[in-house]
Amino acid sequence: MPDADAFPDAPVEIRVALDGDGEAIGWLTARCWADYPGCYYDRHGELGDLDRIATIYDEMGGRAFAAMRGARLVGSIAVAPAAAVEWELTKLYVDPRLRRIGLARRLLTAAEEFAVIRGGRRMILWTDTRFEGAHRFYERQGYVADGRTRALRDLSNSVEYFYARALAPAAGG
Repeated sequence: MPDADAFPDAPVEIRVALDGDGEAIGWLTARCWADYPGCYYDRHGELGDLDRIATIYDEMGGRAFAAMRGARLVGSIAVAPAAAVEWELTKLYVDPRLRRIGLARRLLTAAEEFAVIRGGRRMILWTDTRFEGAHRFYERQGYVADGRTRALRDLSNSVEYFYARALAPAAGG
């Protein structure tokens, strides 16, 4: 199990994710989901895209990012075009031991900037109804829920809320 404290003084750097980061992103996802009763992690049954995360997002015209503290992956996010100028945010997870230091905001900024440079004008996301801390985070960043929900019919019987926010056009664009 990766240890975020293995490099306690190391700065957290954000880089483009690699396909080889899939296992660490999976571990991080499982760790984050473990805080929520009834939220079950099924790595190969429901999250097989982690095996080729960089390739899959590149093929969609998007990007996956990894936050690294030394040699440890401590955060993730991914973004891909959804429709015309609309982009969808996924896989935003931060190691619980490194929350509330601005890392989620840095990851979100990287994803939003990537989308804007590629013509994105609106970001959307779906977040599990159980992830109340995430809802508050997104709302502080200007995302608005419009009341829509969707049921995933997954192992966790997830129901998700829809959020969106307008993105500022790129400078000069």
